[in-house]
Amino acid sequence: NDYVYIDRFAESASFDPAALARVLADRHRGIGGDGLILVEPSKKAVARMRMFNADGSESEMCGNGVRCVGHIVVSRGYAAVGNLTIETGRGILDLVVSPSDSRISQVRVDMGQPLLEPADIPVDSSLMNGPVIDSVSAVIGKHSDWWDLARLDARMTCVSMGNPHAIFYCGDVEKVPLETVGPIIENHSFFPHRVNVHFVECQSNNRVKMVTWERGSGPTQACGTGASAVCVAGRLTGRTDGTIRAELPGGELELSWDGQGSVFMSGPAEEVFQGVWEGLVPRLADSSEG
Repeated sequence: NDYVYIDRFAESASFDPAALARVLADRHRGIGGDGLILVEPSKKAVARMRMFNADGSESEMCGNGVRCVGHIVVSRGYAAVGNLTIETGRGILDLVVSPSDSRISQVRVDMGQPLLEPADIPVDSSLMNGPVIDSVSAVIGKHSDWWDLARLDARMTCVSMGNPHAIFYCGDVEKVPLETVGPIIENHSFFPHRVNVHFVECQSNNRVKMVTWERGSGPTQACGTGASAVCVAGRLTGRTDGTIRAELPGGELELSWDGQGSVFMSGPAEEVFQGVWEGLVPRLADSSEG
């Protein structure tokens, strides 16, 4: 993902983060990105991460985002290389930032345990009496020509990694009309808080290729929580082993899940540029952060 990060250790001005996310993420009139992430001081961890989608909605968690936050706090001297903690919307996460002499760090994140119960994702529990694992669902609509082109398996698996994910498997992710089907599933009434949507092509028992439609942002280059959810779904349904490499449009991630505990995700974090925004800075109505 390409998020814009604001270092709140160094910048304490008051602004409306939801409105600013919409301004900065605009790829035509702003900086451009999948959203805005605030890197803030924390009383519970090395730093606190708040993540806002491109539409201004705040998300509970972002796996790729928290890796980059780990890189930022180390590169700016707020934490030492090695083990550190980051406060997120789903709780305190443990990270390991490997030594690096470049703008790219390798970061391993304990993503926490996956949640599978309908109320935890959440999905409409009146329609389900147990976890949504390889379940036939109407959220993807009626049979269409692209189903055959993509060799779609219309069964759905739902996983929460602190945020909701719906996973579908197919034979060719390149044939999925993501711009069409993504928003339909994201906003389906089955998902009261909307959902992140992933289509997955299993290339072997330990390698997958996936594309993502992110809640509030649309098609993105990667999704760390989504790749973690795919690791869980693959093991639960027997399609993949507990350790996989996920190929996404923006790069590759390594993931592992033992079937009971936390999901672990490893991948790079790269700082592309630094700058000062001199455009519109939306203010909170009461001039407080809230």
